[in-house]
Amino acid sequence: MVVKDGHTLAEAFHRKRGETHAESEALRLAGKGAAGATLYVSLEPCDHTGLTPPCTRAAVEAGIARVVVGVADPNPRTNGAGIHRLREAGIRVDIVNDDRAKQLIAAFAVSIALDRPFVTLKMAASLDGCVAPRPGSSWLTGETSRGFVRRLRTEHDAVMVGGGTVSVDDPSLTVRPPHARRVPYVRACICDGRPVATDRRIFSPAKGYATTMVLAAGQRRHFGQLDAVANVIYVGEETAAAVDVRAALVTMKERGISSVLCEGGPRLAARLLSADVVDRVEWLVAPVFFGTAEAVRSLDGARGLDRQRWQIVAQERLGEDLRLSLRPVPGA
Repeated sequence: MVVKDGHTLAEAFHRKRGETHAESEALRLAGKGAAGATLYVSLEPCDHTGLTPPCTRAAVEAGIARVVVGVADPNPRTNGAGIHRLREAGIRVDIVNDDRAKQLIAAFAVSIALDRPFVTLKMAASLDGCVAPRPGSSWLTGETSRGFVRRLRTEHDAVMVGGGTVSVDDPSLTVRPPHARRVPYVRACICDGRPVATDRRIFSPAKGYATTMVLAAGQRRHFGQLDAVANVIYVGEETAAAVDVRAALVTMKERGISSVLCEGGPRLAARLLSADVVDRVEWLVAPVFFGTAEAVRSLDGARGLDRQRWQIVAQERLGEDLRLSLRPVPGA
């Protein structure tokens, strides 16, 4: 955002990878009026040439007098370099370290700092902590919540489920309506010793989607039929009985996936939490009780969960459902 004499001259955002960055676009829209103005940015302007020219150059050439930065860029290619370049050019730079700005780049920061993607875990549960009255039963949450989940998928590079969910629920895991992406969307399945049937909807070709990724454990001969419809990647030792979820995430990062939305089921969710690789939880609560012996619990076998590690950062009504958004407590 470009501001001068208390008036906003222009605002912009980065639409997608490869297109003009927000700073350069806002400066273009502001035109000659940007001279002597203040540029407000959520992330430190880049100082290197990649798919686009450096934003620092655009700020200097526009005659910007001051830049207010929400948070420094964690990318080693930029970290501090953009701020240094601006100050070197005589531009005043103020770094706010704003919590909202940090949340905006949370997925990017995790994928840069760690050897795995940013992981969001989405779970839907009844008031008594169950995901279904019995295995394979129908929708729990309402249409408003389902719309939220479809939008949530658009924020991530991949959506991931376990083999049990694919076999029992047969989800398609598509975004509706279709969402334009520069990089094809990935549907992924964690598949332990037994493969899933090749006729599941997750393996149906879809425009804008990469071939479904199956992260498999066990002997390779068990997964031969899946090779025809999926990109089968073997994680860990060939004789392993179950996929190491941390190793699976590392494998996904190596293949260019920076963020993953896990939509369960309960066993995979528990494994991710137990492995301490979840960066965000979206918990949807439906106003119903199950209370039957057949009801499927929301977390099956989770270990080492510390209630002090998580904090609720947002909550809202989605139709009749309640959405709770949780993040790890910094330093916990």
